[in-house]
Amino acid sequence: MDGGKDQPSGKKKMSVVVGPWGGTGGAAWDDGTYHGVREITLVYDRCIDSIRVIYDKNGKPVTAEKHGGVGGNKTVEIKLKFPEEFLISVSGHYCPVVHGGGPVIRSLTFKSNQRTFGPYGVEEGTPFTFSMEGGQIAGFNGRSAWYLDSIGFRLSRVQSPKLFQKVQKGFQRLASSVSKSSAKNNN
Repeated sequence: MDGGKDQPSGKKKMSVVVGPWGGTGGAAWDDGTYHGVREITLVYDRCIDSIRVIYDKNGKPVTAEKHGGVGGNKTVEIKLKFPEEFLISVSGHYCPVVHGGGPVIRSLTFKSNQRTFGPYGVEEGTPFTFSMEGGQIAGFNGRSAWYLDSIGFRLSRVQSPKLFQKVQKGFQRLASSVSKSSAKNNN
């Protein structure tokens, strides 16, 4: 035996999947887990027609695929002040939008640790709400075709802002010492 070197280090990024809420129509999709959410674009009218999320991965924006159809005549762009602002709650409603059709997401409301966005769409049908203490929404999944049929979330722990600031200050010190030493070498 090698003394258990194959054991996980305990520093692995943990994520938990919750949901989905809504109907079973459309095709399943899953954006995966990121470091956070930077921006959400919703297109909606009588229901949520489509969603597209821009995530953060190691300080860089990553644009996920658009999920849903081409309908809807209202568009909203929700821009979070990442990394200080992060999503902690999503609520909404789902029910059929057409007679005899399956349930779809009719409305969505997003809450960050600083403010509330929405509701967008029509608050009609079965309500759902999900909120998280000490964590953040770090990814979305669900089902979609013409509309957003269902939505679920991937959660991760919130990284401590103090830790982030320490790392940032360390980089600033490193950058200033590198620029000072390169200035000396150029003389």
